[in-house]
Amino acid sequence: MIVIGLTGGIASGKSTVSRMLSRLGATLIDADRVGHEALRSGSEARGEVIAAFSNGILDQTNEVDRGKLAEIVFNNPQALEQLNKIMHPRMRRVVEQRIEALRRRKVKVVILEAALLIEANWTDLVDQVWVVAASEATVINRLREQKGFTEDQARARLNAQMSIAERVKHAHVVIENDADIDTLEEKVLGLWQALGSLTTD
Repeated sequence: MIVIGLTGGIASGKSTVSRMLSRLGATLIDADRVGHEALRSGSEARGEVIAAFSNGILDQTNEVDRGKLAEIVFNNPQALEQLNKIMHPRMRRVVEQRIEALRRRKVKVVILEAALLIEANWTDLVDQVWVVAASEATVINRLREQKGFTEDQARARLNAQMSIAERVKHAHVVIENDADIDTLEEKVLGLWQALGSLTTD
C-alpha cells in the first residue's frame, strides 16, 4: 500500500484533486472531516475548544460554528497555535487508525488530504507528499469569486498559511493548478498512471 499526503493552501484545488483521485480508485482520508468529527457534541476536544475560545463559537444548535472559530484563529497566530495543540494530536490518532485499518484491508492507494500535513508534522504518516499549488493571484480570484471574500480577507487567509515555496520544499510531486479543470484532470491522470501496478487489481 502507498499512502500519499495531499496538501496545499486555501483555494489551491487540493479537494478537487482528491476527488479526481478518488474517482480513479484511491481511498480517501479527509483530515478536515476528521476534524469535524472530533468537534462533535460530547467529545473531549469540543470541551477543550469551547473552554479555550468561549461559548461564542457555538451556533444555535449548540454545535461549534467552524466559521466563527476560523475568524478568530486566522486573525490571531497565538489562537491558531492554541487550537492546533488541542486538535492535531487527536486528529493524528484517528488518521493513524484509519491508515492501519486500510492496510489490513490491503487497499493499494490511500490519499490523506490534509491542509496542515506539513505544519502538523504528519509527513511521517505518508510515503509521498503531493502539493497542489496555485499562484497568489489565482487564489485571491478564486476566494473572491467562490467564497465572496474581499481582497483583504483573502490576503489575510493566505498570510495565515505556510507559503507555497515552503510547502514545495517538502514535496515529492507538485501539481500546478493555475489553468482550467481539464488541464488539472490530465495532470492527475498522468500521476495516477505513473503509480503503475499499485493501482491495478
